[in-house]
Amino acid sequence: MLTLRLYLLQRVTAILMAPLVLGHIAVMIYAVQDGLTAAEILGRTQGSLGWMLFYGVFVVAVAIHAAIGLRVIVAETLGLRGAGLNVFAWGAGLLLLALGLRAVWAVTA
Repeated sequence: MLTLRLYLLQRVTAILMAPLVLGHIAVMIYAVQDGLTAAEILGRTQGSLGWMLFYGVFVVAVAIHAAIGLRVIVAETLGLRGAGLNVFAWGAGLLLLALGLRAVWAVTA
């Protein structure tokens, strides 16, 4: 049952990430074509609740999606099972979440 829930959660996060990835790529193409510097980009994102929410949701979805994917990879390649596998997956997910949210905060706060 847990495997099915994780499978579905990973698919839901993939569906959520698809438009966010496209939005992120569009913004990056705009920034590069417009010749914006890092300072100009930060000037536009600092204090923006919209960008904080956009990238915050993106980071949460990626952290969940990646942790589930890493869990499957570790289980299949290293044969790790049970509590050790769960601790690894939670640790990876929380680390990714913390690093990602720290970056979002640095760019938008």
